[in-house]
Amino acid sequence: MYMTQALHRSMQQRPNAEAVRYMGRSLTYAGLGARVARLAAGLRKLGVQDGDRVAMFSLNSARYIEYYMAVPWAGGVLNPVNIRWSAAEILYSFEDSSTSVLIVDDNFTTVAARVAADSKGLRHVIYAGDGEVPPGMIPYEALIAENPPMEDRLRRGDDLAGIFYTGGTTGFPKGVMLSHANLVSSSTNSLMAGTTTIGGTFLHVMPMFHLACLSAINNGFLANGTHVPMALFDPGRAMEAVAQDQVTDVVLVPTLIQMCLDWLDQNPARAAELSFASLRALRYGASPMSLSLLQRAQAAFPEARFSQGYGMTELSPVATMLGPEYHNEESLANGRMRSVGRPAFTTEVRIVDPEGREVPRGTVGEIAVRGPGVMLGYWNQPEQTAAAIRNGWMHTGDGGYMDEDGFVFLCDRIKDMIISGGENVYSAEVEAALASHPAVAQSAVIGVPHEKWGESVHAVIVLRQGASATLETIQSHCRERIASYKVPRSVEFVEALPLSSVGKVLKHELRKQHWK
Repeated sequence: MYMTQALHRSMQQRPNAEAVRYMGRSLTYAGLGARVARLAAGLRKLGVQDGDRVAMFSLNSARYIEYYMAVPWAGGVLNPVNIRWSAAEILYSFEDSSTSVLIVDDNFTTVAARVAADSKGLRHVIYAGDGEVPPGMIPYEALIAENPPMEDRLRRGDDLAGIFYTGGTTGFPKGVMLSHANLVSSSTNSLMAGTTTIGGTFLHVMPMFHLACLSAINNGFLANGTHVPMALFDPGRAMEAVAQDQVTDVVLVPTLIQMCLDWLDQNPARAAELSFASLRALRYGASPMSLSLLQRAQAAFPEARFSQGYGMTELSPVATMLGPEYHNEESLANGRMRSVGRPAFTTEVRIVDPEGREVPRGTVGEIAVRGPGVMLGYWNQPEQTAAAIRNGWMHTGDGGYMDEDGFVFLCDRIKDMIISGGENVYSAEVEAALASHPAVAQSAVIGVPHEKWGESVHAVIVLRQGASATLETIQSHCRERIASYKVPRSVEFVEALPLSSVGKVLKHELRKQHWK
């Protein structure tokens, strides 16, 4: 298995088919392949050798897709940069991974120049913009124009394909090492599950530095599809792109789905002009989605087949999948729609106790995963690697349980579990109860210090526009749905929740003010 495998196949079988559509420009598979091979040659000319790290600091674009193919074609290793990071965090990741080449677009040249000035190992900065080339930077298009195409280096299997840095919510970020086999095997899961449209049009609105988007890009290549990148997510432009570009497939986190649905509700005249009949596959994940939000989405996109993926960067990223066949009334009635599905085709999952022993079905424990998607390890951190991967099983740090039919139910991050008066409270369960309240748009549940109980349940809530609620009405609503010890003892109403670059709620930010 190798990263460029599907691109080679499409170049052979569909050379004149549209591969990328972006900003009014279109590239065929033959054209894309030629640019990738020439860019790879340019990287080799700059001194990139097999295994050398090449970073990309950019918004979503056609050139980002070229980067994802050209670096492995040249034999290099990917290191996509989180666009929300500070210069200090970026510099740390470059020095930690010995990154030697950086590709940057118009939006980040100032930060890139500062990082380059402070870096000990960065040799070249390539300007992938459309304006005047900044001093000291190499023009991206010149690398393509001035170099003849090279043969693919064909690194494969367990060869390192990319280093993907985690968010770094505590201490410094960790570099997750993923191989070619990791990335390709994980991306085949949605294809094998029938959740990817063959020859479809794939809208990429998730940030491309994130592994969820790279996985979607790989899915698009495997399906011989057309890629439509969006530089930055905007709900209105995303909805218009689905209609205008006849998008068939899109991956979104629940927060972004809610933003799209809210935009449709707030712009009824424009929404009435748009048709979403082309949308065939909507995959969601990264955080739980409430039943009410899922049902709103199904009503808005009736032709789409919904599926959910659960996983993490260390799993390349897919561990389990809840396919379209379980997004129906039967699965709602038997509770399976609340699960994150069954282990994906290339994975094994079990629920274990702190000693790594499998627990009985229905018992909450830690989710552990084994299979070809499990990372090679953390870059330069053998102790943390050994702690995470034990006897071939990746210990996720997520709490959950498995039913008798192999469906996995996610409870909470182990570290996010609230222990109140000796009782374990899983925030996801409380958030599900809150989501069914008609006034609640979004919520996040955390544990806060309590003199008697150790921790108490605290809810941070964003209300729907024009709605109102009180602690008492929230508590009364929850008592009808969950045990009394799980009901929030305190509530905080806010305008917005702090979100990561991919729309996940940053609970550590909410906890800071209570635990500092």
